[in-house]
Amino acid sequence: MELRDAVRLVGPAIRPVGGTWADLGAGMGTFTRALATLLGPDGHVIAVERDPTCVRVLEQLARARTQGEAAIEALFGDFTMPLPLRMLDGVLLANALHYVPVEAQAQVLASLASLLRPAGRLVLVEYDDRPASRWVPHPVSLRRFGELAASLGSAGPVRVGERRSAFGGEMYAAFVEIRAREG
Repeated sequence: MELRDAVRLVGPAIRPVGGTWADLGAGMGTFTRALATLLGPDGHVIAVERDPTCVRVLEQLARARTQGEAAIEALFGDFTMPLPLRMLDGVLLANALHYVPVEAQAQVLASLASLLRPAGRLVLVEYDDRPASRWVPHPVSLRRFGELAASLGSAGPVRVGERRSAFGGEMYAAFVEIRAREG
């Protein structure tokens, strides 16, 4: 996917400009760059990836920051495990949650929601109604994202974009806002 396509796909879900976001399962950084573009120069993107080769690419992206983009920080880690992150405005999982087994998806999202400020956003880019495959082992349809959102006590999700995938099927971008936790 080209950068401009990623920006267009997730753009309506990303706010505030200048906020701090994490791109989890960042891969080679297409959506990391999209976040950096959308958040602007006062923003901060923490790109978390467990593949050391990808982390090196993300570190290069961080050093190559262009004027008008948010700062990028590359972090080696696995988003299914506890992360040293707190008080984020948003979390983006682009083509990443479908690698988490279905029975663990709610727990992983609850853990990620705990990293967010009140009214923080959890944004997914996933395939809608795609059968499981080697490349998408645990699909997260929009309907499934709604079920996961309900388990977090959130309404939604709000679908903000879609596009055909070069690998077949339809991709969507959607978000939920995480309500303030009581206690």
